[in-house]
Amino acid sequence: MKKWNTIWITGASSGIGYELSKLLSSEASYIAVSARRESKLKELADNYDNIHSHKLDITNEEESRICIDEIEKNSNGNIDLVVLNAGKSVLFKVNDFDSKAIRECFEVNYIGVMHSLSIIVPKMIKAKTGHIAIVSSVAGYRGLPNSIAYGPTKAALINLAEVLRAELSKYGIVVTLINPGFVDTEMTKVNKFPMPFIVSAKFAAEKIFDGLKKDKYEITFPLYFSLVLKLLRIIPNSLYFWIVKKFIWK
Repeated sequence: MKKWNTIWITGASSGIGYELSKLLSSEASYIAVSARRESKLKELADNYDNIHSHKLDITNEEESRICIDEIEKNSNGNIDLVVLNAGKSVLFKVNDFDSKAIRECFEVNYIGVMHSLSIIVPKMIKAKTGHIAIVSSVAGYRGLPNSIAYGPTKAALINLAEVLRAELSKYGIVVTLINPGFVDTEMTKVNKFPMPFIVSAKFAAEKIFDGLKKDKYEITFPLYFSLVLKLLRIIPNSLYFWIVKKFIWK
């Protein structure tokens, strides 16, 4: 018996979303994949009978509403699992402050998620079932150098997932927070700094797939890198800033 009937994955045109869509194709009757690049979505749809392409710019609230309506109409039911994976990485130093770039990063990484949730959550509450998965990052655990735009959006998603988990569990809704470390994708290929313990998008998708099937609250990987970042999250501030100055910010 399939765990879900209808699954929706955003940011599915490459990287984690692309690989996860392929894995989840065996777990539901209707897999909806969304992104702005429709050509990559069609590659998935052409190779899997139950994967269907829905072009979407998640920063557009009306487009999000239309997309969700189309998915529900075509699948003959509500979305059982949504994986909110679409994201944007913008890295620069504080002395290169760019409020426009920061705003754009928040529009994609956080506001786009809220557009989807504002439509889906009431439906799941009414049905008293559903599964919401939010892709954040270990970069959201602490404020890191060069991450004045990207890091705060991921920290906001971590906080959001905690709120959703606390408030939605009584309705039978599962909330999963996904915090990857460095993953080899188009987004990270532009990084000009060392990326310790970097994993492939396929590896990341497999970890997420396994965690989703087990209804885990948090899925984080790779193990050692995640543990280090979690430790940095709980140590005293004075020690954290000393470590940043000594080993990270050079």
